[in-house]
Amino acid sequence: MSSSTGNKVGPVFMTGEIADAAIEALEEDNPGKTFDIQDHDAYMRIQTDDDCIIRRETMEKMLGRNFVMQELEVILSTFAGRIDLTSDHVRFFFKKKL
Repeated sequence: MSSSTGNKVGPVFMTGEIADAAIEALEEDNPGKTFDIQDHDAYMRIQTDDDCIIRRETMEKMLGRNFVMQELEVILSTFAGRIDLTSDHVRFFFKKKL
């Protein structure tokens, strides 16, 4: 049984090493969140409810090297929701209009 709110957010990444690390980082940086990960060969669609974050330090841990968030922008095809990108994180979120 799903507790989905219908407010799906998340990135669509071109496949590769950075996308794989980002998926691992999403799972680590968002404890308790459930992600729907769809592998479409050339790209990966990742969705969850309401919001999620990827931290630069987690990406560095997953990749075993220094990482700048702009590297994530290069493989980001599109996304669902809104986006907040800083040098330390990228956050995908859904904000209802009242």
